[in-house]
Amino acid sequence: MLFNDVDIWSKKYSFQELRRKIGIVFQFPESQLFEETVYKDVAFGPTNLGVNASEIPDRVYAALEAVEIKPDKFKDRSPFKLSEGEKRRVAIAGILAMDPEMIVFDEPTAGLDPRGVRRMENLVERLIGAGKSVVLITHNMDFVAQVASRVIVMSKGTVLSDTSPE
Repeated sequence: MLFNDVDIWSKKYSFQELRRKIGIVFQFPESQLFEETVYKDVAFGPTNLGVNASEIPDRVYAALEAVEIKPDKFKDRSPFKLSEGEKRRVAIAGILAMDPEMIVFDEPTAGLDPRGVRRMENLVERLIGAGKSVVLITHNMDFVAQVASRVIVMSKGTVLSDTSPE
């Protein structure tokens, strides 16, 4: 498998470097929460990647603001006492705080109400506007029509189509 024309399975390839470049948001990212406060949860990724400690607060605040979570109101709360939508946004903020080049969302609209879907559309559009590569794995074709510029249809590991959303 290649990433930026480099075989990631070669013995020389650094998975630490790959983790810096690609962030993965699972279908139910709220299951990724585990720290005792929202701040610590969002800070975990950049801290683990060795980001300079002086940069982490700015990354945490920016990531929380990007997902429409007010940092001063939520940073000291337990992520486990948030609403399901807030949990999901905090988990996404944890990925954003790592500042990856590419973000992969697995079924990003699963379980979201219409407002949550619009919020996700806005987030994806802002990420693309900021120069991030965004990969969506989804069955929600309405969502794809709103945010995607390219659609790859796959079945059992085989590319069936590579086209525009239209």
